Amino acid sequence: MNRVLGDPENAHSSSVESCPSLRDIHSINPTQLMARIESYDGREKKGISDVRRTFCLFVTFDLLFITLLWIIELNVKGGIETTLEKEVLQYDYSSSYFDIFLLAVFRFKVLILAYAMCRLRHWWAIAFTTAVTSAFLLAKVIISQLFSQGAFGYVLPIISFILAWIETWFLDFKVLPQEAEEENRFLIAQDASERAALLHSGVLSDGQFYSPPESVAGSDEDSEEKQDSEKPVV
Repeated sequence: MNRVLGDPENAHSSSVESCPSLRDIHSINPTQLMARIESYDGREKKGISDVRRTFCLFVTFDLLFITLLWIIELNVKGGIETTLEKEVLQYDYSSSYFDIFLLAVFRFKVLILAYAMCRLRHWWAIAFTTAVTSAFLLAKVIISQLFSQGAFGYVLPIISFILAWIETWFLDFKVLPQEAEEENRFLIAQDASERAALLHSGVLSDGQFYSPPESVAGSDEDSEEKQDSEKPVV
């Protein structure tokens, strides 16, 4: 009898000792992980990250700024209509700024198509546009006669060159690493939430099949009382 009662007591003490581990498991809060995952899903539903949107705005600024400088250059040379006809219809590689404007349009179209519409996560598109821009501007500065046409002979090529390399730096050191880091955080949070869900489901399943020691002790006492009542009275 003592042995029978001792086993439930040992079981009860072992269950009490295991309570801290259960509390540790319950301390994992899956709601926070799910909230973080929902925030990442919300960003994915936007279609484009904030840092990539900033990059696209800077590419648009590149085109507008070069266009503004080119229009100012047209006005300085004696009127937009006359100079526009001279630079576009009578295009001369050594004296026209129209090709620098077309170079900005080329960068804008390629980069917006690659990183805004196609959402490319590689550097090859920006490397292509920057290489083409640098080679063209270097050749134009060496071969053409832009430096003899005043300040715009220096400003437009230098500004176009600097903006192209700023776009390359921004994409390579800001956009792509930050998006990769956010994706890694999302995967880690998703994996942690799945593990937490498995742990909580395991705890619930153990509790469902766990019988408290009081019920075992009570059943033994009931059986003994039943046996005593069944003995014949002498």
